[in-house]
Amino acid sequence: MKETRRLERVVIRFAGDSGDGMQLTGDRFTSETASFGNDLSTLPNFPAEIRAPAGTLPGVSSFQLHFADHDILTPGDAPDVLVAMNPAALKANVGDLPQGAEVIVNTDEFTKRALQKVGYAGSPLDDGSLSGYRLHPVPLTTLTVEALKDFDLSRKDAERSKNMFALGLLSWMYHRPTEGTESFLRTKFAKKPRIAEANLAAFRAGWNFGETTEDFAVSYEVAPATSAFPTGTYRNISGNLALSYGLIAASRQADLPLYLGSYPITPASDILHELSKHKNFGVRTFQAEDEIAGIGAALGASFGGSLAVTTTSGPGVALKSETIGLAVSLELPLLIVDIQRGGPSTGLPTKTEQADLLQAMFGRNGEAPVPIVAPKTPADCFDAALDAARIALTYRTPVMLLSDGYLANGSEPWRVPEVDELPNLTVQFAQGPNHTLADGTEVYWPYKRDPETLARPWAIPGTPGLEHRIGGIEKQDGTGNISYDPANHEFMVRTRQAKIDGITVPDLEVDDPDGARVLVLGWGSTYGPITAAVRRLRAAGEPIAQAHLRHLNPFPKNLGEVLKRYDKVVVPEMNLGQLSLLLRARHLVDVRPVTQVNGMPFKAEHLAGVLEEALHGH
Repeated sequence: MKETRRLERVVIRFAGDSGDGMQLTGDRFTSETASFGNDLSTLPNFPAEIRAPAGTLPGVSSFQLHFADHDILTPGDAPDVLVAMNPAALKANVGDLPQGAEVIVNTDEFTKRALQKVGYAGSPLDDGSLSGYRLHPVPLTTLTVEALKDFDLSRKDAERSKNMFALGLLSWMYHRPTEGTESFLRTKFAKKPRIAEANLAAFRAGWNFGETTEDFAVSYEVAPATSAFPTGTYRNISGNLALSYGLIAASRQADLPLYLGSYPITPASDILHELSKHKNFGVRTFQAEDEIAGIGAALGASFGGSLAVTTTSGPGVALKSETIGLAVSLELPLLIVDIQRGGPSTGLPTKTEQADLLQAMFGRNGEAPVPIVAPKTPADCFDAALDAARIALTYRTPVMLLSDGYLANGSEPWRVPEVDELPNLTVQFAQGPNHTLADGTEVYWPYKRDPETLARPWAIPGTPGLEHRIGGIEKQDGTGNISYDPANHEFMVRTRQAKIDGITVPDLEVDDPDGARVLVLGWGSTYGPITAAVRRLRAAGEPIAQAHLRHLNPFPKNLGEVLKRYDKVVVPEMNLGQLSLLLRARHLVDVRPVTQVNGMPFKAEHLAGVLEEALHGH
């Protein structure tokens, strides 16, 4: 019997060529880990090109998974295990490895030509450069082809299953369940049963190789994270999938059809793909010819009485800006989902960034205020979608939802909520006249406002007696007639701003168990790395407070008081300090920005060092 060691946590990174199936391999390992009951967090990382040149550094695709027997928040700072399918994968990732990490390499791909392609003069497997790691040279391709010799496949087709061999090996190493992957393969290749059986054979061969080879003397167990989760039904979910489900739930809770007008763009396209599958929930998806048509159609659907959504990334928001301004003027509910990515222009389509905050806040002509909501984890995208819908429907306004590539593609366990836990978003449409003229005539005024929310009534086109004019030119207060009157314009501009300023958002909650002097404040996807860094410092006896913003416009009403409570406020964000700029302007507090724009999320170790410096520096 081989030795089995118990671990609290492990970080695994699968890396290979874009055609090696690393995202599928990582996804399958993640699904089995979720079904086993571990807490987990993932970081897919892949090129923007549809197919970068094979064997090159730009063509490397990787998938990192952190799983544990306790509550975790990030995909891990550094891999404990690297599976490298070729020299390019090794070279691109070896710099992230700590000493003593396990490295599993596919020796079949370490040919002279493949080594030269990425700048290796000789093989790193032989020159001692990997002596600081536990190296496992495995001829993955040869073993896979041998395992499939009875399947009447060409060598090229057989080689494609080497990712399943690697998955089987890693599944053995970490005692992962196998039933889910076997079922998945049979379903995925239901129309090609021979391919399904070949992949299953490769998967089982990888498992058996781990069981029998002398090179892997130890396997590892990471127990389920039974104490990390409240009781409930859980599933693994990515941010984009959670957001899609949140939009569907919002439409059901509002009893409105859901309409998505969208144009495909990385990393937002998954939402379009997912929502298109759910016509049975009253979802209608429209893939438009461009970004402007997508939001135009969505705004038209809102006018017609739908819960309307448009999804995009930063470049698409720029194109949609005039229509967002039109939605501000029309005062109709509309959700603009921005899955942020590296910019400017088309920038880094598959890398993450938080650099659209100022665009969301100010990126329109004229005074055109828009509420902004930002989820903090992949699972939180579900709640953020419901929250954004609540604001849009209650206050009759477009709302920006700022997710990013890290949240969109990353995944974690999510507790499926009970229906009675969801908010009631029911909308009351205008039914008849709402204003009486001086002569006693009853009329419908489209811009007569609710005294509490300042929202205007929402009248469905075709409702008798509620005909009204809409358009982008300034409206007269109440009647909605075209008006160029200076005093009216001033009033309407200030009223639209007051409506946004008056939106009800919860007070900012501060986690400060020790009466700290330093506060670390974040927004969006920095939550995981910040919280992991704060835990490290507190475990070392350092007092530090933490707070995280869900609502960025309007800010929580107690934000100014919270900021002034601390000697230092540190704000980590994946841009050049956009939230810091807003906080300084609004609250006259000299916050300290910690910025990073390398297309990757913060590492907890790096943030812990920065925060420790803030605690003890001047």
